[in-house]
Amino acid sequence: MSRSPQPRTNLPDSIHHQMNMYALAAGAAGVGVLALAHPAEAKIVYTPAHAVLDARSNTPYYIDLNQDGIKDFTFWHGYFYSNTSQFWGSVVQVMPYKRNGNRMLGHGNAFPLRAGAKIGPSGRFSYYGILASGRGTGRSHNTQFSAFWANDGKGLSNRYVGLEFTIAGETHYGWARVSVSKFRFSAVLTGYAYETIPGKLIVAGATEGTDDGKPIASIGTDTPGPATLALLALGVPGLSIWRREKEATA
Repeated sequence: MSRSPQPRTNLPDSIHHQMNMYALAAGAAGVGVLALAHPAEAKIVYTPAHAVLDARSNTPYYIDLNQDGIKDFTFWHGYFYSNTSQFWGSVVQVMPYKRNGNRMLGHGNAFPLRAGAKIGPSGRFSYYGILASGRGTGRSHNTQFSAFWANDGKGLSNRYVGLEFTIAGETHYGWARVSVSKFRFSAVLTGYAYETIPGKLIVAGATEGTDDGKPIASIGTDTPGPATLALLALGVPGLSIWRREKEATA
């Protein structure tokens, strides 16, 4: 015995329109949620190091911030002595490997930044940066010190050099961590990092993805309900409504 076909319910046109719009919204939101569900990627590239700047050999140390095979900056510690004039000097400095837009934060003398300092477009950068310098004649008590890291001959530990350099013609910012001991200055480079987003400032000491020093929160970790899908499909306005609803629930 065959069954008779079920009667077809005729819904008003307005209901059909709403259902179609909801289906489109849910589909579009599904794509958007997939994109939002991925956590934000780290934007800072950090390279640990332990490079002793040897004054006896006057050997420079080069850093390649973005590891593209191109030297970006040169760190160097030199010691000089003249038997004839009894003049001697010791200097620790950083300079661009080439003057292609790479500079240091400071004006002739590199600023000894503390952890948390912001390095970015508003800074005053220079092509030449002395960290510490000492010179004199005769006995050591005639020594004259200059530059910030010298600290009147006592040196400074774990301070940061602000760096500005270019990648494919775009400006990026970074830092290098340096310790300078008391005179006659033993300098050690202990790490460096840079921000991968052009023009974005970096916080001295930051080693992973941050937003001006604050952790980047992942978006889309909760599974939204049907109403949320429709809101997300609306784009920026819908996302704002969704966030307000989440805050109110919390």
